[in-house]
Amino acid sequence: MNFAGNKLDYHPPWWLKNGLIMTVYAALRASKTWQKTIQLKQPPYQAQIFNQADVPIFAWTAQPKNSCGTIIATYGITGELDNQWFLQILGRKAYAEGYDVILFDWRAHGKTAQLSPTLTSDGINEGKDFIAIAGEAKAKGFSPPFWLAGYSLGGQLALWGMYYSASDLALNLGLNENDIAGCGVICPNLDANRSLPYLINHPLGKYLEKAITKELKKLATKIHSYHPASIDLAALQRAESIAGFDRELVISSLGFPTLKSISSAISKALFNDPNKAFISR
Repeated sequence: MNFAGNKLDYHPPWWLKNGLIMTVYAALRASKTWQKTIQLKQPPYQAQIFNQADVPIFAWTAQPKNSCGTIIATYGITGELDNQWFLQILGRKAYAEGYDVILFDWRAHGKTAQLSPTLTSDGINEGKDFIAIAGEAKAKGFSPPFWLAGYSLGGQLALWGMYYSASDLALNLGLNENDIAGCGVICPNLDANRSLPYLINHPLGKYLEKAITKELKKLATKIHSYHPASIDLAALQRAESIAGFDRELVISSLGFPTLKSISSAISKALFNDPNKAFISR
């Protein structure tokens, strides 16, 4: 792993060249065999709660001696730290290369959901969480520079973190212009107006979309068990798709009238801001 080094090309086996098939393979096969593919031991993680964001964020942290930087990373649309094997591989490799590691449950997920009923925002607020974690981590002795990372929807969250990396928020948290070095993400098209219809209309994707919706409803049900007044169970029952979940439970709290409007706003912010050229491709 060399976050600042040479570009490496990846060439998957011929039968995994399709992105959706690769996703399904990772979920159904690689998730069960990953421990056989890596010899590195799990870092000596410690549980830690970061409090500089507007919600408390639960994380696993590990610091090797003489670290050369810090990786801050999270996962995709569903799950929690305990079952995110891809994130655990990243943590092992980063720690072995001498990086401090911060892996966190993002808003409405895992132990963070136990701490706060705040729902997700497709990165608008989660990007600020990345920066808040970096600022607090720096104050606690984690080594700069900080690298933001994520996959699936978590990749979009990390890109939002980069969006805020030169903001007043970062400066107010004690971060200078060189503290956030960059990000590494693997994620779908950032425009949900394109990626979600593709998923729904794909012969395999529609089943994946149903599975994700089921997990989202489980997630919301858990939040209701922790914070009973926070989730409208009638609205949750009406949510029969990813779009339906966002429509019933998410967009009103963000001040947007429709799903299309929030997706368009996200795309405009991440692609069209001339000061954010790192997200130009």
